[in-house]
Amino acid sequence: MTTSDIDESVRAELNRLRESIDNIDAAVVHMLAERFKCTQQVGHLKAEHRLPPADPARESRQITRLRQLAENAKLDPAFAEKLLNFIVAEVIRHHERIAEESANGETA
Repeated sequence: MTTSDIDESVRAELNRLRESIDNIDAAVVHMLAERFKCTQQVGHLKAEHRLPPADPARESRQITRLRQLAENAKLDPAFAEKLLNFIVAEVIRHHERIAEESANGETA
């Protein structure tokens, strides 16, 4: 069965839900873009002051905080932690690149 074979009211509800999902996906992308703009600034500040790219203590606090937020939102905390770990790994990669560029006298 394809979506063209289903009842019109079901198709309309499916389309409505998919439009909401598309809107949420767009919001998530924009929110991640804003988050990475901020973390890029953090990376430059860390490089300027020769601070390490990673902050394990903060990362641990953030994981605990995010797991609690996920539980309160009825989202699987393990999934939330995996997502944060993925994001943090990318942030650290950016911070390492910024630190390397700073050490080499390069500007972004």
